[in-house]
This record gives sequence, C-alpha cells and structure tokens, in this order.
Amino acid sequence: MTNQIPGASPSRDAAWSLLTEFTQSPSLLKHALAVESCVRAYGEQEANRRGLVGDDASRLIDLYSATGLLHDFDYERYPSPNEHPWIGVRVLEERGWPEEIRHAILGHAEYTNTPRVSHLDKTLFACDELAGFLTACALIKPSKSIRDVEVAGVRKKLKDKAFARGVNRDDVFNGAKELDVDLDQHIAFCLAAMQRDSEALGLAGC
Repeated sequence: MTNQIPGASPSRDAAWSLLTEFTQSPSLLKHALAVESCVRAYGEQEANRRGLVGDDASRLIDLYSATGLLHDFDYERYPSPNEHPWIGVRVLEERGWPEEIRHAILGHAEYTNTPRVSHLDKTLFACDELAGFLTACALIKPSKSIRDVEVAGVRKKLKDKAFARGVNRDDVFNGAKELDVDLDQHIAFCLAAMQRDSEALGLAGC
C-alpha cells in the first residue's frame, strides 16, 4: 500500500505505485501514461514560465505528472459516475495527497460541477480526452505510430463522429479554450509530448 505524507511533494514513483495498486487494465494504464505525457509537458512549460529551476521546478513538474497518472486511478474498480472520481479523491485525501491534485481530478469530470480554477485544473481537463483521441489516431495508422499522426489529420478525425465515439469532442474544444490556447497548437503540443514518450506509450510503431 502506498502512503503519502501529508504536505509532502508527490513523487512520480508514488503516483505510479498507487495507480498500479488500483488498475490492472493495460488500456487504462496506457491512457494514464498518455495523459501524464501531455500534462507533464504543460507542467514543464509552466515551470519555465514561472522561472522555476532545480528542486522547485521538479516539484511542480512532479505535481503535474502525478495528476495525469492518477486522474482515473479508481476507474477500473469504481467506474460509475456515482463513484468515479469521488472514491478515488477520498482515497487520495485519506493518504495525504495534495489538495491541488484532488481538486484537479474532481474538475476533470464535468458532472462533478467542480470549477476549474488553477492552471493544473485546466491542463488536466484539456489533455484527458485529447490524449485518448491522439492514441486512437495513432492506432489506425498502418505503422501504429504516434509519430505518423499530424495535426491536420487529427482535426479531420475530430469532425468524423463515427471515429472514436467515446471521446467527448466538446471536452476537447472547451479544454483548449479554457487553457487559452489555440486548438491546433494544443494538438501539436500534446502530439509532441506523446511522440517524445512513444516507447512507453506503446505507440512507437510496428
């Protein structure tokens, strides 16, 4: 069992341990890693924007990374809207995980009616559905490589309602809007992050 000291900076290793304690599904684990890639990249950008260096930068980036990994950690056991992400957030609170992470995780599900206030809140929401969509775009490529996915192709597929039906297009569009970034730039940014981590995501190609 993974315990987190209240008030301590969350580590990526602790987040991964908690995720794998609750989640066994390979597809859910890969989704968590894909969302982490995108959210972490925005965390790196935010650390640079704030002028953070050294341990201060690492702490912020790990906060973003852990949030991406843990946003759905309870979903396999508790998939209903009455349970997810409520139960997961309660577990995080019991184990002393930071309020910033818990609030962002509540906010990534529209039906919780949790306002997205912080940059982390908005980043998780903006990256969640898009990461899943980019994965789907990669898997239909003959190469099954995220490196062969292009922004124009993603935009075209977003208009195809029959493709990746489970992805909420409104969340993709509204996520970029809330984060105050152009949608094409957001797609390109997340693509670059996932391409960087393609091996870990299982999207490096055949």
